[in-house]
Amino acid sequence: MSKFKYEVIIYWSREDNAFIAEVPELPGCMADGRTYQEALENVGIIAQEWLETAKQNGRSIPKPKGRLVFA
Repeated sequence: MSKFKYEVIIYWSREDNAFIAEVPELPGCMADGRTYQEALENVGIIAQEWLETAKQNGRSIPKPKGRLVFA
């Protein structure tokens, strides 16, 4: 995860009773975990798989923008 440059948003979901980690720049890229750290580790794995799949399928891969601002 040390080379991972995309923003990750982590929040607690009461409905799922888990931490949810999302990578907004990679559509649909999210994971959960029982702890904050587990959610972060899991989303790192999912993001890597997202990037590999996009590359294999010839899809464009967004460049990391750093911190995103949401209204």
